[in-house]
Amino acid sequence: MKVLRAKSAGFCWGVERAIDIAREYAQKGRHPVYTDGPLIHNRQMMEVLTGEGIREVGDYRSQDKLTVTPATAAAAVMVVRAHGISPDRRQYLKSLGMEFRDATCPDVGIIAGKVRMHAKKGFRTVIFGDPQHPEVIGLLGYAEGQGHVISGPADIDALPDLGDKVCMVSQSTMFTDEFERLAAHLRTRFPSALIFDTICGATKDRQSDVVELRRQGCEAIVVIGGRHSANTGETRQTGRITRAALLPRGDRRRTRLRRVRAFRRRRGHRGGLDPGFSDRRGLSPARGLVLKPFLGRFPW
Repeated sequence: MKVLRAKSAGFCWGVERAIDIAREYAQKGRHPVYTDGPLIHNRQMMEVLTGEGIREVGDYRSQDKLTVTPATAAAAVMVVRAHGISPDRRQYLKSLGMEFRDATCPDVGIIAGKVRMHAKKGFRTVIFGDPQHPEVIGLLGYAEGQGHVISGPADIDALPDLGDKVCMVSQSTMFTDEFERLAAHLRTRFPSALIFDTICGATKDRQSDVVELRRQGCEAIVVIGGRHSANTGETRQTGRITRAALLPRGDRRRTRLRRVRAFRRRRGHRGGLDPGFSDRRGLSPARGLVLKPFLGRFPW
């Protein structure tokens, strides 16, 4: 069986930046270092960061109230997650009295800036994404109450009359081709809508890599990444894979290779935006697979 590796894998630069910011404070001896919800969507890396004195507080969507004593606040640092937060959440976190450091991915920050700028000009904002994802929740906060989240054509059809001033952005980790289709559909209802393709370059690179693996004849693709990572999920959908799950860090049990050997010719693998390179090393045939994949044949 021939194994092909995608060109791109590992943490994207926005995730690397967030990790570096949190670690910088921890390595300086500042404890505790708090993150408002998970800093990134990779449970294995969050466990590593916890061991370094970086503690996740709050909830997945960064909406819960936090309890911080004055003594703790005086010594602690609050680091904003890579996915970003709403203006109201930012104001709330700053009110807790801790040192505040923003680790929002700059690509997400650019999207937030577009939403805020157009909201102040009276635009209604349509966001393509997952309404439960922290990035989308944060972006909605910049729309000044005039934001709408869509995930398919039916959501566009259900939108109220938004008038002539409409703009559309995307969660940074969505499908490019789906965004283009939905943008065209939105313009059938709102012809003057401004469309901003805000899907990040790293996401586009990963999706292109999966298409290239398919072009090279891979009959199965293993996607490596955190279960809660939106980018891992989107990449998996690009490859039309039934399911792929990451085993806990350090687990070296061999995958049930008979399930992979059913694909006689070629198998490809790549990472989502959130797996570290240490997670990829286990894919060497000599060491066995770190992953426990559930694979499905492509329909073509």
